Formats: sequence, C-alpha cells, structure tokens
Amino acid sequence: MNNNKNLTGLYYSKIVKSLKYLEYSYNHTLSMPLNPADMTDPQLEAWDGFASRFARTSDIFLSKYIRAFIVKDDPAYDGSFRDQLNKAEKFGLIDDTNTWMEIRELRNATVHEYSDQDLEKIFEKFRKYSPLLLALSKKLSDET
Repeated sequence: MNNNKNLTGLYYSKIVKSLKYLEYSYNHTLSMPLNPADMTDPQLEAWDGFASRFARTSDIFLSKYIRAFIVKDDPAYDGSFRDQLNKAEKFGLIDDTNTWMEIRELRNATVHEYSDQDLEKIFEKFRKYSPLLLALSKKLSDET
C-alpha cells in the first residue's frame, strides 16, 4: 500500500512538471491560427510541441495517476479505462467521465496523419480541453 502512495506522489510530480510545459505551449499558440495552411514553419513546430505536451500530460494523468490513486485504496482493482474514469469522477478527480474520454481520444488522435482540415479541428480541441488539464495543478494539490 505504501508503494502505491509513493506512485501517486511520483505521478503527481510528473504531472506538475508536465503542466508547466503544457501551459507555456498553450499560451504560446493562443494567438496562432488553427489552420495549418495559414501557419509558418515555426508556428507548425509550436503546435507540434503543444500537441506532444498535451498528449504527454493527459497520458500521465489518465493512464498513470488515476490508476495509482485508485489502486492506493484498492490494490486488487482491475477495471477498464472507462471504469477508472468513473471512479475518478466519484472521487472528485474529474468532473465528467465523457469529457475525459474525449481528451483520451484526442490524445490518441495525435499519432495519426491528418489533412489540414482535420488538424484544424484537432488544434481547436487542444485549445478547448487544455484549461481542464491546466486546472489539474490546483485540483491535485488539494488531493495531496
């Protein structure tokens, strides 16, 4: 049980660090166009960094932190990803399971090739969901 508490602390530290980088990329890309066809090479590179940081941060929280948080109290827990999100919602770690499923799907979408039109929609969603991720800093500090 103590090992699981240590895991939660380890993932918390990783999330906090990751959130700092995500916040920088989020703020850096706020004034940039969403359509890749309208972007310069440096802007495309900035969006690529933002996408990577979004994916990394959401993955640490969704795949690692939540699982460690649940297993801390129930070492035998073996639920599906959706089950984990449902438990996280009950524990108050997240507000809405469906929203966080969308974030997970968006994270997964970053590994595929898309047209400029598809990327514009993906970038728009990054902007939409980043404030939820960035709010984790306060929410998780209240939990630790």
